[in-house]
Amino acid sequence: MAITQSMATSFKKQLLEGAHDFRASGGDTFKIALYTSSASLDAATTAYTTSNEVVATGYTAGGNTLTNVNPTSTGTTAFTDFADTTWSASSITARGALIYNTTPTSGLGYTNPSVAVLDFGADKVSTNGNFTIIFPTADASNAIIRIV
Repeated sequence: MAITQSMATSFKKQLLEGAHDFRASGGDTFKIALYTSSASLDAATTAYTTSNEVVATGYTAGGNTLTNVNPTSTGTTAFTDFADTTWSASSITARGALIYNTTPTSGLGYTNPSVAVLDFGADKVSTNGNFTIIFPTADASNAIIRIV
């Protein structure tokens, strides 16, 4: 089993179908779920799964709701990002995460579709403290979601 950092292939297709709205006001609701090193997540992951999701103090299945940052562009690159998120007073061991959309455009038949898989590179641990995901700078070179 492995976690491979990637943008979900299904997400790329769904963008062309208009399934995702990243606007900060009025946009879709995106969440981030944490996974153990036993998880198998990669570009082929199509939707949120509970398989090998973290079970821990301070963590609720499904993960945290993310705060969208309005999409923008610089040069020929469009991008969006999310505000950092924290699980407070938690005891978590996680190897990676999945960003997914809980409210995709209706009528398209998608349920909790995947956006991106994050690979932490190694287990990250909080012990009765904060477990924080710090997203990169929201710019054309670093934002978590970029279309070049």
